[in-house]
Amino acid sequence: MTKNQEFTPALGHAVLTPFYDAAIALLTREGRWRERLLRQVAPMPDEVILDVGCGTGTFALMLKRAAPKAIVSGLDPDTAVLKRAEEKARRANREILFVQGFARDAAGTGARRLNKAVSSLVFHQIPMAEKRLGLKAMHDALIANGEVHIADYGLQRTRLMRTLFRQVQRLDGFENTTPNAEGILPSLMREAGFDDVEERAVVPTPTGSISIYFARRPLTGSGRAP
Repeated sequence: MTKNQEFTPALGHAVLTPFYDAAIALLTREGRWRERLLRQVAPMPDEVILDVGCGTGTFALMLKRAAPKAIVSGLDPDTAVLKRAEEKARRANREILFVQGFARDAAGTGARRLNKAVSSLVFHQIPMAEKRLGLKAMHDALIANGEVHIADYGLQRTRLMRTLFRQVQRLDGFENTTPNAEGILPSLMREAGFDDVEERAVVPTPTGSISIYFARRPLTGSGRAP
């Protein structure tokens, strides 16, 4: 994709973007999985962190509040949500750089290499080829031993969770979402070059279960020099 090509908007349709924050809070137990993800990321002062598919900037702002001296940026192809993200950061008086681009652009968002890359509720929405390109770009953007942290719909283990997840699939499309529901993300992360891939938590929600993943770029044999 290029920046002019189509992407899946927040909640699947651009007309629903104004309701995104309220819907995520109501339908995904947002407080629980975002706090769990934040604890896992554990942002530190002076770390460089990129939020891929940052949406309206909720998690980028959480990172900045937790580590005010960290360099936090957000990447998203949707200018409508980026405007909302910028307004949130302005109101909170937090300096966060928001950049327009796809997940596959993660390695080209700035001169500094990343200590950590994060992503929330993005990879279930995008085509398989873009899942691969996005994860590889996140890998390439990291320093050696840098970390990736992803919260997204993963393997739907029970009939109930699979049934609930169909609500998401109707909005975001079955072709892109089905691989996530079948548990594809850990193998794609390994394919992208990550080590120590783990699913560290599973949070059941009214729209299916959200998995929280961790992985690390290897110290050696990782392509680009740190």
